[in-house]
Amino acid sequence: LVEGVHFSQDSAPWPDVGWKALAVNVSDIAAMGGEPLFALVTLALPADTPVQAVDELYAGMRECAAEYGVTVAGGDIVQAPQVAITVALIGQAQISDDRPLLLRRDGARPGDLIAVTGTLGDSAAGLRRLREGAPTDDPLVRAHLRPRPPLALAREAARIGISCGIDVSDGLLQDIGHVCEMSKLGADVRAEALPLSAELRAAYPDAALALACGGGEDYQMVFVGPGEKVEQLKRQAEVPLAVIGQVTDVPGEGVRLLDASGDEISLPSGWEHLRGQALRPGSGQA
Repeated sequence: LVEGVHFSQDSAPWPDVGWKALAVNVSDIAAMGGEPLFALVTLALPADTPVQAVDELYAGMRECAAEYGVTVAGGDIVQAPQVAITVALIGQAQISDDRPLLLRRDGARPGDLIAVTGTLGDSAAGLRRLREGAPTDDPLVRAHLRPRPPLALAREAARIGISCGIDVSDGLLQDIGHVCEMSKLGADVRAEALPLSAELRAAYPDAALALACGGGEDYQMVFVGPGEKVEQLKRQAEVPLAVIGQVTDVPGEGVRLLDASGDEISLPSGWEHLRGQALRPGSGQA
């Protein structure tokens, strides 16, 4: 997490920055169905950084570590002109019959269902709310500052035999597009099936769908698998799990967002880091 890119000291309390720095890495381990173990933390700090700020940052990180069973085992501190927090998180896969149980991007098959945990767009809406002056206890702001990856459900998905998954970090459509690219297939996503929170609908009724599809940083999980496996996971889930679409046997088509009539909707699909801009469907995500 880089100051001025991923957070601002004016709006993000240090404990929340620490929580998020570790949580986004937990999400990467969850995205493969693994178990996070040890974290190494590198802090880049200006010379005038208050010690209290570092203490608060690590307090938030410790909270996240305790929730997800992670040990912060060490790291490094360097001087830099702006704050940056880099976490290297080591995890392990579950093993069955000497085989690792992993969620992979290339594991989709034609006809597989696409399901997503939680609600979408809350984090992007929370960032907007922060910029508009909302307090840090606003529900949407909390979703942005303190993401909670569904680690336990991701591990259960891998355990029951779902072989394809990804976390929603750069935007729902873009991240599903990564699955399409690696699996050499297409996907249809139903706009009316996307899980949107009441808070998102109330705060930004006209932008709710766009935020859910391309806002990013929700750190929810997308699971792609046979219908019976997805339904089994849904019955066992302790967090909401919504079926939002299906994999199609159309290589190169990428992700199509469809309205209730089956017509395609064009919306930004997510964030591309090196260009620093939102992508539109078909512009590079698949």
